[in-house]
Amino acid sequence: MAFGEDNLKGFLLALMSSVFIGASFIIKKKGLRRAAAASGVRAGVGGFSYLLEPLWWLGMITMIVGEVANFVAYAFAPAVLVTPLGALSIIVSAVLAHFILHEKLHQLGILGCLMCIAGSVVIVIHAPQETPITSVQEIWGMATQPAFLLYVGSVIVLVFILVFHFAPRCGNTNVLVFTGICSLMGSLSVIFEL
Repeated sequence: MAFGEDNLKGFLLALMSSVFIGASFIIKKKGLRRAAAASGVRAGVGGFSYLLEPLWWLGMITMIVGEVANFVAYAFAPAVLVTPLGALSIIVSAVLAHFILHEKLHQLGILGCLMCIAGSVVIVIHAPQETPITSVQEIWGMATQPAFLLYVGSVIVLVFILVFHFAPRCGNTNVLVFTGICSLMGSLSVIFEL
């Protein structure tokens, strides 16, 4: 992939986005903890005192700034460069949670962070050159290919199974249910970013 000036701008915006989004989770969690300590009612059981907590709002603003930076990054660089860098927000969150929230980063967490970094680097380095799309007919032709339609149909079926079968039964005890729903739906949203 040629790394021109526009790609560099998109790359830096995507990195900045990951830092802001990753930090926003930690800031919001600190705000949630502060609000729960002040009111005695956690947000998870119906408390709304976090809405009066300035630290929580700072986290929301930080997330909005990060999402705007991510959106703008797509204007400068191709999705194949910007999208993998979003995984770096997980690393930012994990590291900040360790130092600011005093949460333990265990060996599997460290391994996960290293895998995020390795995966992002491999995808960015080996990204194929994008061919520009010149017409709506070209997009329609790609969207109606049997392999693509099979993928979209499979994702929709899997999401419905996860939402209506697994989420009510084990969604509160197994994080993979909601992670799967988000990941599958996210894979469809990348289509619209391209």
